[in-house]
Amino acid sequence: MRLGLKIAMVVVLVLAILIPLAMIRGTIAERQQYRQQAVDEVTRSYAGEQGLAGPVLVVPYREQVEVEERDATGVLRKQVREVDRQWLFFPKTMHVHGRVLPSIRKRGLHQVRVYEWQGSIDAAFDVRLPDADPARPRTLGAPWLDIGIADVRGLVGAPTLRVAGAATPILQGQKGRGGGGVHAVLPQLLVAGGRIAFPVQFGFALRGTEALAIVPLADTNRIVLDSPWPHPQFNGDFLPRTHRIDGKGFHAEWDVSSLASNAQAQYREGGAAMGKATPAPGHDGVAAAVEASASIDRVGLSLVEPVNLYSKVDRASKYGLLFVLLTFVGFFLFETIKQLPIHPIQYALVGLALAIFFLLLLSLSEHIAFGLAYSAAALACIGLIGYYVGHVLRSRTRGMGFAAMLGLLYAALYGLLMSEDNALVLGAGLLFVVLAAIMVATRKVDWYQVGARIGAPSAPTSL
Repeated sequence: MRLGLKIAMVVVLVLAILIPLAMIRGTIAERQQYRQQAVDEVTRSYAGEQGLAGPVLVVPYREQVEVEERDATGVLRKQVREVDRQWLFFPKTMHVHGRVLPSIRKRGLHQVRVYEWQGSIDAAFDVRLPDADPARPRTLGAPWLDIGIADVRGLVGAPTLRVAGAATPILQGQKGRGGGGVHAVLPQLLVAGGRIAFPVQFGFALRGTEALAIVPLADTNRIVLDSPWPHPQFNGDFLPRTHRIDGKGFHAEWDVSSLASNAQAQYREGGAAMGKATPAPGHDGVAAAVEASASIDRVGLSLVEPVNLYSKVDRASKYGLLFVLLTFVGFFLFETIKQLPIHPIQYALVGLALAIFFLLLLSLSEHIAFGLAYSAAALACIGLIGYYVGHVLRSRTRGMGFAAMLGLLYAALYGLLMSEDNALVLGAGLLFVVLAAIMVATRKVDWYQVGARIGAPSAPTSL
């Protein structure tokens, strides 16, 4: 067999191994879907990703306007009509604070992170009604407060609302506005006289799944959240001004001005408290940046896993082709330099053993810690390949050396998986070292002579 034909055979085998690698990556994607199904099941029975927007003061009024209409003869005539309209007023200041208490719900093999937010809102309104136009008389209606909540099923017990120091009943739904939430009808006396100034206190316990968003609708917004969860991800449109994360949890504070946010204008245009979550890369479908059905600025928080096994297994599988290629190159060098003929079936069996590593890693990591699963899968594959190669290369020492080389590759891959920020530089360095080692090992090889003798029969020996 000539050298060119042998190289072509190795290339074909490398491409053939892509088939089981692709099947394994398909299995990883399928398991991720199962995990998302578990999240959906918990969401249906618990509550979904939560969002909070408000309070917002709505003042309805009826105004007389003069319009031109055609009569029965087609002549334009001026008519006076009454039109129902409303004003939206946002708080001058709003202080949102509370504690996010996490817990875990299990569905089969999968764990879903849920929480209960024990929070409160202290807001203050101080606005003036537009001056009345004598030519357009108006009549004020009963005002109300709207508070948007993404999933009202998450409300625990009865929330409390105090307006101007008085306890105020809370009613279901946002009045005259789509989306979930609650509202409270206020005494008309609060808007008499043209100036509206009163404080609002809203206390609640709100359950949700994995993600939370708060819309900064006031002119001045201060948001303070605490939680014992040690792995938060801050997202949305504003990062915390200050935060602390340690083994006891996190503390985060946001200060957002209406000068830096378009939330008020977006709310007027129909922005919702929470929309469909966009999966964050590497975080298992958790919202890295929560998007609303109608976009609105928000402060975002997600409770993420410290180690996302599916994203790490998926990243590891992307290096599968590199593992197979380097292993086949090692086989090829042994075959050419040591004149040890290796059958294509032996190449294929070793390639399949390398591919099965990723399937073992996926299955084991669903039951034990990722580090232990990686170690167990790597040791199993290294041991199997080392034992087999020792017979293929007719030397236990060569088999152990080949196993040691694989061990270094698996250790390097683990370092790449654990160091996401430095993965590119580490991967580039690894490739350079491997290429340099191959060049040094083959620096004195006469490839013309190798091509002439490769494939020559050799008497088999046994260990």
